[in-house]
Amino acid sequence: ELVFSYLELRELRSCALVCKLWHRVLHGDENSEVWRSLAARCLAEEALRTDILCNVPTYKGKVRAFHHAFSTNDCSRNVYIKKNGFTLHRNPIAQSTDGARTKIGFSEGRHAWEVWWEGPLGTVAVIGIATKRAAMQCQGYVALLGSDDQSWGWNLVDNNLLHNGEVNGSFPQCNNAPKYQIGERIRVILDMEDKTLAFERGYEFLGVAFRGLPKVCLYPAVSAVYGNTEVTLVYLGKPLDG
Repeated sequence: ELVFSYLELRELRSCALVCKLWHRVLHGDENSEVWRSLAARCLAEEALRTDILCNVPTYKGKVRAFHHAFSTNDCSRNVYIKKNGFTLHRNPIAQSTDGARTKIGFSEGRHAWEVWWEGPLGTVAVIGIATKRAAMQCQGYVALLGSDDQSWGWNLVDNNLLHNGEVNGSFPQCNNAPKYQIGERIRVILDMEDKTLAFERGYEFLGVAFRGLPKVCLYPAVSAVYGNTEVTLVYLGKPLDG
């Protein structure tokens, strides 16, 4: 364990394949000194001392969340990822819609992540998923995520579901659905086995928003229009049923 605590994630993955003992040492305790040490090296101090990762209970989970965070190389030129590693900041650029994808996408399995706005929504604020081919910037103030057949989104401003440039109904499907409140964490659940995308607010399951997703690599993504708004995304891992 002492030796492992000096290794980086790629090396630890290789070590876990050597034998059952090494695998058990690495994965038996997700708060071991190995994961604490790695978290201290790869995560910003802000991410560890604030409540950004409050719903990620283990150090292994925190390291995993960092590697699934927004990509600094796969976002609009009008946004940047803050030093905490999890928060997108949109610069005040007029007549532009700007988005970002995460570093890692999914083509199988079940996955959950949290998204929340830390600034004004503006006229359009969309969360959802996108393929690698979906655009992350366009002119004007539009619902970029969901504007083509390569992305699926939920506009938190008007509660509309968006795909292929069309409104696919309102969400959640209930009378007088509450509007999103700044700072409220929305949990996104992608099930590549059932090919569905669902959302939760707090501990309330809001329902399945999209069905029949294609069997391609899909990335968590957001798009925003308001200047200086900030959006945080934290990967949680496999969703908890029930």
